[in-house]
Amino acid sequence: MRIVTLQVLAALLLVGATCLLFDRVLLQRDSARSERDSAQYEAAGLREAARITGERLTQAAAQDSKHTQELSNALKNNQDLQRAVDLRDQRLLVKASCPAAAVRPDSAGAGVADAGPAELAADARPDYFTLRDQLALSRQMILGLQDHVRTFCTTHPTTGATP
Repeated sequence: MRIVTLQVLAALLLVGATCLLFDRVLLQRDSARSERDSAQYEAAGLREAARITGERLTQAAAQDSKHTQELSNALKNNQDLQRAVDLRDQRLLVKASCPAAAVRPDSAGAGVADAGPAELAADARPDYFTLRDQLALSRQMILGLQDHVRTFCTTHPTTGATP
């Protein structure tokens, strides 16, 4: 009888150890599932962040390209104008009025002939074209920054969230 009791006790111990081991395995399985789910959620968030970042970089590159092209066109137009003025194909006219010179009746000349519209002095022309280039550059920088602020720094009117 003593052997039967030992066998029953051994069987109970074996069943108890098996239950504890099984319970531990279930806990590890649940923990692993939880870690897996958390990692999948984090990976999905990172993929979404990468997608959004890619879209924003594409938008920024397109805006940069647009403003760079507009600046190149403005600078080319300024160079073409400067070349035309240098070749005397075109004139830089100054919006001005020249008061009529008083003619003394006793002078030998009957009057001064109208010399035409006022024109920018030759030594001031390089400064004029430099200012036009700087104005074109400043304009494109301002437009680019405004586009950047509108695109990346303001909230979307439909969602109220920042892009």
